[in-house]
Amino acid sequence: MITRHTDFLSRYITPRHVDVWCPPEDRAGLATHYPVIYMQDGQNLFDPALSFIGVDWGMDEAMMRLIHEGRHSGAIIVGIWNSPLRLQEYMPQKPLSMRPGQPILNRFIDQTGGKPQSDGYLRFLVEELKPFIDAHYPALPDPAHTLIMGSSMGGLISLYALIEYPDVFGAAGCLSTHWPIGEEALVDALGAALPPPGRHRLYFDYGTETLDADYEPWQRRMDAWLRAAGYQEGQDWLTRKFEGAEHSERAWRERVHLPLAFLLD
Repeated sequence: MITRHTDFLSRYITPRHVDVWCPPEDRAGLATHYPVIYMQDGQNLFDPALSFIGVDWGMDEAMMRLIHEGRHSGAIIVGIWNSPLRLQEYMPQKPLSMRPGQPILNRFIDQTGGKPQSDGYLRFLVEELKPFIDAHYPALPDPAHTLIMGSSMGGLISLYALIEYPDVFGAAGCLSTHWPIGEEALVDALGAALPPPGRHRLYFDYGTETLDADYEPWQRRMDAWLRAAGYQEGQDWLTRKFEGAEHSERAWRERVHLPLAFLLD
């Protein structure tokens, strides 16, 4: 069942819709409270009529697949719709305020017409949306059961959220992360700020076609930061490459069950 909270109000960002999917109730005594996955680009998750290219991620189907296979009892999925300020809200803010990021910040402002606003977006998630979800849904509120996920720029903001709020988010899924927009300065700033290993899980992936064709060297750079920080590949973190996969909702739909299985395990 999907519930839409229309034009959810915030002190930090413009109002936007928030869609919430909950696992089916009364399933033979299985969990009555669930992990929560906060997902970017919420209009692309459940309904192809609303999605960017007419193909949705099929998040409800992916979650039901894990449930039916007996791999998990399910999770609440919170889809936060993006806004016309998507780029500004999803671009990690603090790394660009550091000296190595200044040229990138200037170019970003020239290209998008505004400064990054991701710190305000994250305050909306942490201070306003999460307390609402915890109060109105059968949510497990602790970090171990609070995940965040997105693709492209949504992957960047999901990683940034875990770095900025490691005591709120226990795991992040970053599909086709759009590293090139911030180049070395962004990758290195995020890598240097990773929380200590052992209490968080991170999933990354990328394809080899369209925009994704540019991602491998940047992802390898982030992988090096993870190893240096002590993250154990396959346990704390996973990076996967998908030959022939493009940068699209269709590609993410085909593989989203994989980050779900890893991060919810």
